[in-house]
Amino acid sequence: MSPLKNLTIKSFHEGLVAKKFSALEATQAFFEHIKESDKSIGAYLSLNEENAIKESEKVDLALAKGEDLGPLAGVPMAIKDNILIKNLPATAGSRSLEGYLASYDAGVITKLKKERAIFLGKTNLDEFAMGSSTENSGFHLTRNPHDPERVPGGSSGGSVAAVASDQAVAALGSDTGGSIRQPAGFCGVVGLKTTYGSVSRSGLIAMASSLDQIGPITKTVEDAAVLFKAIAGGDQMDSTNAGFGYGDELTSLNLNEVRSLKIGVPDEYFADGLEEGVKVALQKTIDDLKSLRITFKKISLPHTKYALSVYYVIMPAEVSSNLARFDCIRYSRIKNSAEGVSNVKDIYFKHRGDGFGAETKRRIILGTFVLSSGYYDAYYEKAQRVRSLIKNDFDEAFGEVDVILTPVSPTRAFKIGERVSDPLSMYLSDILTIPANLAGLPAISIPVRTREPYSRDNLPIGFQLIGKHFREADILGLGQIYEKMCR
Repeated sequence: MSPLKNLTIKSFHEGLVAKKFSALEATQAFFEHIKESDKSIGAYLSLNEENAIKESEKVDLALAKGEDLGPLAGVPMAIKDNILIKNLPATAGSRSLEGYLASYDAGVITKLKKERAIFLGKTNLDEFAMGSSTENSGFHLTRNPHDPERVPGGSSGGSVAAVASDQAVAALGSDTGGSIRQPAGFCGVVGLKTTYGSVSRSGLIAMASSLDQIGPITKTVEDAAVLFKAIAGGDQMDSTNAGFGYGDELTSLNLNEVRSLKIGVPDEYFADGLEEGVKVALQKTIDDLKSLRITFKKISLPHTKYALSVYYVIMPAEVSSNLARFDCIRYSRIKNSAEGVSNVKDIYFKHRGDGFGAETKRRIILGTFVLSSGYYDAYYEKAQRVRSLIKNDFDEAFGEVDVILTPVSPTRAFKIGERVSDPLSMYLSDILTIPANLAGLPAISIPVRTREPYSRDNLPIGFQLIGKHFREADILGLGQIYEKMCR
């Protein structure tokens, strides 16, 4: 078959239909590559080889019968291990769920099974998606394919590293405060955080229910559009799903319409704290887009400075509620053993305490505090009010512009261990992605395609496009234009 390197959804589909390779050959080649290369990357937590082989054979049989195959048929994909696939492990990166097998399919998995996508395995993440480096996994480190001494970002570091190292054609991740976009920026791939309510959250192990969204991780913006179109839409199992339908506007590019979009550049996102190389790269991106006669406008999002503080009140509060169910009884690590325990209290203190990692405990404690009697009004309620102000800033800005362009992260990928002992420094790596989650807006991380003067050690840099609610077509369209001009 064709080399795995740089294989996209589009090129895979073209090769499959042209019978340059079979789905079975492709799947087997990916597993061979994973078993060799993942020793140094650590992208996967578990593999789904037997089922994947069977499903790929079904795709080949359908092709032989002359059936019309969609663009995702046979495509080898990686799935973040907080998204449920029936009868496969679902650890959410936590020892507290070690050995647990999912009892049903997530909404997005149901949709992808109908498209005949192939699931290679479940990928590593920060425990319960709590982290920005994938160093908080209960199992092992994941390394950045561009530099194994650096983090891939988080919490969807495993999914992003799998795509960046050609261990999957595409992947799914989840984004609560930047967990798709930040690692995508660090690893040089495309990551789409979808509008809140556009993609079903059914079967996603919840971290913060008003912020979490599932989204695509791909090698191109064009691929992100194809994958998003497949997973978007209604799901009766998710009460927060808007049931909003997307059509061909995601994948059929109208250059004149895209060029008519006005892009806003907020001063607050380019303030002190950006690495010089990131500043230069973003300016180069702006200049490239201006060369297409796209209009830019300076805007202000004044409450951006409060976003990080608001997030770290609201998110832990929701974490403390959502993680209450993981008591080591219902999803037990000790299902057939009462060894060392004599009552429920002993189970909680011995097994539940051992199952959760330090960062998870930190957020549960913080969240319980801000929701406790006497502190709810002072912290949680006030944070929700400021969240409304942040959303209003975006509403006003989108009265003047169609899309907002910003950096993804203030820095490039940092070294493993560099920020583990300093939680605040770690949290700051998401400072530019969090506002979109608070406002429920779609946002995409796209690699800056020319990196020579401003990327030390050839480390990737990403830029972010933020769109209006349910206007993924705008940011995907602009991204595709940018890709085409940089080829």
